[in-house]
Amino acid sequence: MLKGRVRGRNVSIVAHVAHVLGARVSRAARTFPAVRAAGVTRAALARAALTQAALTRATLTQAAQVDGLSPVARPVRVAAVAAVAVLLAGCATSGESGGTADGPGGDTTGATPGSTATSTTAPRSDATTQRLDGPPGAVPRRGEVRAIPATGSLPPVISSIPTTRKVVFLTIDDGWEQDPGFVQRVRDQRIPITAFAMRDAVEAKGTPDPAGGPGQFVGAGKWGYFRSLRDAHVPIENHTLTHPNLRLLGYDAQRREICGSSTIIRRELGTRPTLFRPPFGNYNTDTLRAAKNCGLKTVLLWTATVQPGGKIAYQVPDKKLRPGDILLIHFRPNLARDFQILVNKIKRRGYELGNLQAYLDAATNR
Repeated sequence: MLKGRVRGRNVSIVAHVAHVLGARVSRAARTFPAVRAAGVTRAALARAALTQAALTRATLTQAAQVDGLSPVARPVRVAAVAAVAVLLAGCATSGESGGTADGPGGDTTGATPGSTATSTTAPRSDATTQRLDGPPGAVPRRGEVRAIPATGSLPPVISSIPTTRKVVFLTIDDGWEQDPGFVQRVRDQRIPITAFAMRDAVEAKGTPDPAGGPGQFVGAGKWGYFRSLRDAHVPIENHTLTHPNLRLLGYDAQRREICGSSTIIRRELGTRPTLFRPPFGNYNTDTLRAAKNCGLKTVLLWTATVQPGGKIAYQVPDKKLRPGDILLIHFRPNLARDFQILVNKIKRRGYELGNLQAYLDAATNR
């Protein structure tokens, strides 16, 4: 008789759970498309999902108290709450994310380092722009990118991507200022960027570049910081061990700098670089030979540099962004703030941020 009563209560609780679960999921399914169209970020939706799951747990707890929930039924309640959280979190993370602002007009210029303030618009319908299950950034359309001619057996030297699409590429060098707000922006807004790590900067050996003022996060996380970047879909590439002027070194010394950097990145991060950026942009034939010997596929230069305050220093007379530009940033003080200013500026001018590796693959027929 007692077992029959317990089963009766459990069946009552299961029925109540099914009712609440169906109502919550139905409400999420009805409201999510409108919320996403309003530009709410994926992180905000995830937080809302957790809040909703907590409310569901409270509702189930109250129901349990009314029905006299037995210990046998407690696992049912726990499983139901978990199911609600998983389903709502799934709704919150489905679909595409357009980053901070898709296209011109998205501004958040008053942000401070480490803050997460963003401005969003409705995501693009263009499937080549974002992929939530992989690296961020626009990817090339079929036939969009012109081929870069091969340079014999040596790695090609590339300073821009041959495309007419309004897309540019962000790269960042060295590793001195390890601002956690920068990682947060890259991760939460799914901003595509490629990092070129220099060992002495990552490990804070020596004195950082004084441009931008005194640093707040010099060597704050070392290789752990770059693991966080890697986990945010940032490729970590090769920028030598000590940042020498390679033109002044012989082949063996250049090879030690380049291969040594690839080895330590592989050891610390689990991936071996395929791109190389020579310090100061200086290289010669020995550099290309050494890069090839160290397993690097491309030597990457740039067409514009980014100065403190997010200002772009152009290397062309008209002082404008051009399709396929590769921008060079450094890990400097106020990185998170300046980076947000730069991203907003690029998007205001109608440019997308591209997935560099996808475009390099298209240009070199890999």
